Order: sequence, then C-alpha cells, then structure tokens
Amino acid sequence: MFKFLKIVLSLPLLVTCCLLLVTFANETLAKMVSEDYELQMPNLNFSSGSMSSSGINLGFTGGQTASGEYSRDGYRLLAGFWYLKTIIPFTFTVSNQVVEFSSLSAGVPSDSTTTLSVSSGGAGGYQITAQENHQLMVYSTGGLIADTTGDNGDITYSNAGLWENNTTYGFGYTLHGQDVPTPFPTAAPANNYYKQFSDTSKGEDPEIVMHSDNVGKNRTATVTYKINVSFSQPAGRYHNVITYIATPTY
Repeated sequence: MFKFLKIVLSLPLLVTCCLLLVTFANETLAKMVSEDYELQMPNLNFSSGSMSSSGINLGFTGGQTASGEYSRDGYRLLAGFWYLKTIIPFTFTVSNQVVEFSSLSAGVPSDSTTTLSVSSGGAGGYQITAQENHQLMVYSTGGLIADTTGDNGDITYSNAGLWENNTTYGFGYTLHGQDVPTPFPTAAPANNYYKQFSDTSKGEDPEIVMHSDNVGKNRTATVTYKINVSFSQPAGRYHNVITYIATPTY
C-alpha cells in the first residue's frame, strides 16, 4: 500500500548583496566652480576627464601610482579605482518563489526546478550560495524527510555523489548551466550527481551553486530538486525554506 504525501518547498526570493561600490557618474568629471576655485577636471591623477562623441562615452584617469582607499575625519579618498566602474548593473532573479510537489508515491522520485539568472559587471565577478533552514519537516509533528546521502552514502552539502537508484531516499539537488561547480554539467541535461543543501539548523556554511571571477550578463543555471520517499515515510505536508544569496565581488 502506497502512502501519499503533500510536500511544499517554499523558496522566498532573498537577495542579500554585500556591496562595496565605487561609482563615478559622468557628473563627477564636470567643471566644478565656487567663489574661490574652478576645477575643470576634478580628479587627483595627473590626467583625467570625460570624452564623448556620437558613438562613445569615455571616462579616463592616468598616472595613478598608489591606488587605495584613504580616509580621515571629514573625507574619504578613493584613488585609482576608475577601472572598477561597471557598465553591467548587478541583477539577480529566481524564477519561482514557491515549489510545490504533488502527492508523492513511495519509491517513485519526484523533481522540480528553479532557474537562477545573474548579471554582474564587477571586476571580481560574483557568487551565488544556497542554504536550507532545516530538512523537509512537518511542523506539527516534527517529522522529517532526511537529506539524501546518495547511492554510496557519500553525498553531503559539500560533496556531490551519485543518486540513481529508486531505493535511495531523501531530498537533494543537482545543477546544470553556466558557472556551476564541478561535477555538474554546463549544459542540459543534468547528470545524476546530487548534493544536499547546507543546513542552517546544523550550523553548516552556505554552499556555492554559481560562481565566476569574470564579468557576465544573463548567466543562468537550473537547480533541480529531487525527492524520493520510502513506504515507511509518515504522511504529511512537509516544508522547508531554501535561501539563495547573490554577492558581487570587486
């Protein structure tokens, strides 16, 4: 006799960007005038300015020999950081905020997907991490669907392993797409390597699901969630929350 379960994974869109942004708008290179001074190119390099034509808009600096951030009470100087100016805004989207599985049958795996998309123009690229708040749980009883350990018992949140057998139970995810870590493929279809989500209730660190050291636009990857339950799994409505955090680096 099959037991049926209603399972919901709630995936709220939580994008926390810890940014160090050094932004120079065109206006910062315009003429600055007061009663006491006139600065035509207000930059502390030996040469700087803004040039434009019908086809280009170019800002430039030259001659910086000691780049860095310098500050004292009342001012902050960012010297030699023009090269960090980005023409690609940082954006991050998650395709769906709620993933709801239909009723599950024992020994019959069920899966669903989320697509992550990111654009990052920062000089250091970006990373996206993922983390669950706890294992899939029935809140009223505390019943769990455990995170899978895979066919060979070697799947963890930091190590991918094979999950092919329908007699292997639990919850996990696989990836395919751009900028995903090994051993996940960079194009569809996904392979049979899976990982657990790192678990905040166990004090586990967030795990990287996408990463690049380069500038990129509209970089996408697909997360495929997989659930398989045994005949002994108690019926119930199981929930957890997966948090994705995208961080640009400079």
